[in-house]
Amino acid sequence: MAGVKVYTTENCPYCRMVQAFLRKHDVEFEIVDVGKDREAAREMIAISGQRGVPVTVFGDEVVVGFDAKRLRELFGTPPEEIVHDAVIVGAGPAGLTSAVYCARKLMKTVVIAENVGGQAAWSWTIENYMGFSTISGEELVRKFEEQVRGFQVRLELESVGDVRKENETFLVRTASGTVYRSRTLILAPGKEPRRLGIPGEDRLMGKGVSICAICDAPLYRGKPVAVVGGGNAALQTAIEMTKFASSVALIVRRSLRCDEVYIDRAEEAGIRILSRHEVTALHGDAGLTGITIRDSETGEETDLDVEGLFLAIGLAPNTGFLKDLVALNEQGEIVIDENGHTSVPGVFAAGDATCVKAKQIIVAAGDGAKAALSAHEYFEELTGRPTEERAVCT
Repeated sequence: MAGVKVYTTENCPYCRMVQAFLRKHDVEFEIVDVGKDREAAREMIAISGQRGVPVTVFGDEVVVGFDAKRLRELFGTPPEEIVHDAVIVGAGPAGLTSAVYCARKLMKTVVIAENVGGQAAWSWTIENYMGFSTISGEELVRKFEEQVRGFQVRLELESVGDVRKENETFLVRTASGTVYRSRTLILAPGKEPRRLGIPGEDRLMGKGVSICAICDAPLYRGKPVAVVGGGNAALQTAIEMTKFASSVALIVRRSLRCDEVYIDRAEEAGIRILSRHEVTALHGDAGLTGITIRDSETGEETDLDVEGLFLAIGLAPNTGFLKDLVALNEQGEIVIDENGHTSVPGVFAAGDATCVKAKQIIVAAGDGAKAALSAHEYFEELTGRPTEERAVCT
């Protein structure tokens, strides 16, 4: 199919998802890197009004972000109607590890996720994953994905709308209305970025406000920006943004709660740190032109002329689609035991959307393996087939 153009940046995980989707459906496309080509960046902004990637153009169609539902409507083909042994919701470290373990047990497995990599894909640098002294989030996720694709695992790039149980089968419905049936269900939906919740935020998202700095940073070359947050992710984002932006301000609602090493790096990079401040207003119509911040101690308000605002203010469990299928705690996290069992037989969970205290990539991967092994044990009991008939030696 000729005439499909995808505007991307080099390290954008969502851009990679669009490309993977199009390749899977045998769609020919042209890649335009707007992080390196400023004229192409201006062209993309003129076409879409966006200062964020990806943007996919096909004739008169302009698809902003990785909109799996719209992409499937334009280019997709309906999946075959089969009952899987395992459906995995989520393709972060927990979900991808679960997929490898299910595949090694010869379970007919499909992974459904809006993106591959989850939070790990947004990380500029990972310094605490065993086997790598330092590795980018994109590179680590790519290694995870390559290993999964080495097995007979279906990877469907789409968001999940709802999940329910029907007799001994679980039904997973996607945003496009496709239904996947399975005998076991592994939940690894991860978390999603929190928003400021102030007027104009939705309107300016992708037009100056961003939740994916690793995607959009090159589009703010030479421009003043601000980062909101006080944790490791916020400090990492602010430090990396100094490689692109003309100036970087870090707005911290209370006090910094990051590792000391990041404070030293931020000071060396010349980042302006505004502790005990919060963003109260966004300015601009077609794009962000500035923000207002308030000092929480004095109440004094100050206007900052920035063209980019990057949010790193924490994450919320992506569990709204579950409704009352499984037990959740007060934080909306999935309640599990030490082996990944939820409150519903046949449903297992792993990763940052669960009640496990440590939210780390290495912990999510380990818990993903445990959830898959528990799902396999349940599957063998359900089908009455002894483990040795299907299991692969580990």
